[in-house]
Amino acid sequence: MRSGPMPMLQLAALIYSLLPARTQYDSCKSLVNTDDGPSWEFYACQPRPVSMKPYLKVKVEPAVVTCGDPPERFCALGNPYMCFSECDVSNPDLAHPPKLMFDQEDNGPVTYWQSVTWKKYPEPLLANITLSWNKSIQLTENIVITFEAGRPTTMILEKSLNYGRTWQPYQYYAEDCMEAFRMEAKNVRDLSPVTALQIICTEDYSKWVGFENEKNLHFEVKERFAIFAGSFLQNMEALYKRMDINKGLRDFFTLTDLRIRLIKPATGGTFVQRKYLNKYFYAISNVEVVGRCKCNMHANSCYFKEGILMCECDHNTTGQDCGKCKRNYKAKSWRPGNYNPYPMGTANSCVAASSAYGNCECYGHSNRCSYIEYLKIVTCVSCKHNTRGQHCQYCRLGFFRNSSAELDDENVCIGCNCNQHGSRHDRCNETGHCECKEGAMGSKCDDCKSGYHWRRGCFPNICDNELLLCQNGGTCQHKQRCLCAGGYTGILCQGGRCRPGDQDCSAASSLSPGAATATTALLAALALLLAAPCS
Repeated sequence: MRSGPMPMLQLAALIYSLLPARTQYDSCKSLVNTDDGPSWEFYACQPRPVSMKPYLKVKVEPAVVTCGDPPERFCALGNPYMCFSECDVSNPDLAHPPKLMFDQEDNGPVTYWQSVTWKKYPEPLLANITLSWNKSIQLTENIVITFEAGRPTTMILEKSLNYGRTWQPYQYYAEDCMEAFRMEAKNVRDLSPVTALQIICTEDYSKWVGFENEKNLHFEVKERFAIFAGSFLQNMEALYKRMDINKGLRDFFTLTDLRIRLIKPATGGTFVQRKYLNKYFYAISNVEVVGRCKCNMHANSCYFKEGILMCECDHNTTGQDCGKCKRNYKAKSWRPGNYNPYPMGTANSCVAASSAYGNCECYGHSNRCSYIEYLKIVTCVSCKHNTRGQHCQYCRLGFFRNSSAELDDENVCIGCNCNQHGSRHDRCNETGHCECKEGAMGSKCDDCKSGYHWRRGCFPNICDNELLLCQNGGTCQHKQRCLCAGGYTGILCQGGRCRPGDQDCSAASSLSPGAATATTALLAALALLLAAPCS
């Protein structure tokens, strides 16, 4: 029997056997014993849910909506004579900056962000509070916003999936949904599996119930889960099965940014009292967002480094969200992991190119290679993403290399988009510039040089009000022809008066377009000669 150090794979198998049994989607792989010895078995995996507050950046707009500059006194909504607090940005004990929505209060006094008072009524008191993670996250619990001066009468919660470039509503909140948004009031419990992703307006959190009562406003995540998983979420398998086949359901609970749009503060269930506008304002003491890093089922942990959340990717994947295969692991297209079969899921790991066909590198643009006998080479077959070449390393005609993308990026080749009227053909050079016809200019040949005008291509100006001037009172029409006055003739109305029937008039009126262009060029040269300084 061979003695010596235990092989590393066997040692790892021993360690794994001593660890607690895995639960649903908490481990990306485990070592199993086979007839050929220990080997890895891969599973779908995802990070555990955590509070996402430590990883966000907050921005309040407009900046002047935060109280304290100049200092202000605030009064109780229920009693305008009880002015109990002051806001002053120059005094740390009296300031109420945005960061106080996310601090740890423990057992100390409640701290909160506070807006200015509604002193400019009837102009709306508007505030946008944007929470950004610079990372895709998936919600797992209800979003809870705690208000310290009454929940707002009107509010919208919005989300972005693309780092704040575009926004979409998540839920509307109003004391009267029909009046505020022309929407029928609904609750999540009114929804069904067919309407589970419907954007609703709710009145549950906006009606006045008294200053000391409810402070929390919810966006109901678990209640929407319950539409598929049952009231107590006892059937999560049904929810995960839906998420596997419905990308819209997964995306509904995914976001990169969250925006709270405050439209009208609490009014105490009455009309706004103009004499006591210092009792109307917003104050938020806490915003609770619980979720996990979105890692496409290819990581079971996330780390925070230099202000950025990153998935610790497994399954031979890489990227902030484990959204692509590692270099040399692109024998087949990248795919997210699957929840099914429950509770292990399917890893859909990236596969090494060498395990698919010798040493065939296609940079993720082909799933198949072929050996060409007479050339003695292995080449990629059916290159995708507008690539071509033995390794799909070049761009197809009509496309050029995206200098800001890696060779394995799906967007490595960008369309030339040459203008069909201004360019000689639809191909461009390596920098994306097309070959232009005479008179055309621009990287796409969609503009004209000076002295030319655009008419499904570039044509020489007949008149341009600078060099080729219409003479004898003629007027230039669209830089394409001179409208002559008083019987004058010629391309630039340079011909003298004539009577109908004169031979010269007939000749002038029958000039062909080619002759007109030649005449124009001759006149232009003459004008330049006359304009030149004497020597």
